[in-house]
Amino acid sequence: MGKDSEKLIANNKKAYHDYFIDETYEAGISLHGTEVKSLRMGKCSIKESFIRIENGEVFVYGMHISPYEKGNIFNKDPLRVKKLLMHRSEINKLLGKIKEKGYTLVPLKVYFKGSLVKVQVGLARGKKLYDKRQDIAKKDQRREAEKEFKVKNLY
Repeated sequence: MGKDSEKLIANNKKAYHDYFIDETYEAGISLHGTEVKSLRMGKCSIKESFIRIENGEVFVYGMHISPYEKGNIFNKDPLRVKKLLMHRSEINKLLGKIKEKGYTLVPLKVYFKGSLVKVQVGLARGKKLYDKRQDIAKKDQRREAEKEFKVKNLY
């Protein structure tokens, strides 16, 4: 495995449905040994998770990493708050953006980059109900167009 190869662990499709993603950042994550082993087995969920900046540090809440089966006493709480590792300049930039109206931070995906666990953080604006409806309509149109294209190519 090369240093730049990525292996996806968890994806947050719900974030793309509920938010407009304006910018993305890559962050490291502070984990304990058994959590990394559990991630290698793909046991992670970020559906309900969110990110906060407190005292100049970035934390992810609600990220569920299942306990490692062979970890016994070394296992940590699956829902514990985990610290994200980012550069100070990036954190300050994000703090400025979050103070603007309507911006929030959401984890988009968790993946291995080489041997390191990374989290893709998205700077997001909330979607209104009509925006979600428009997205669903566009998706349906694209699906219909692909279906028609497929049918035409068969004949």
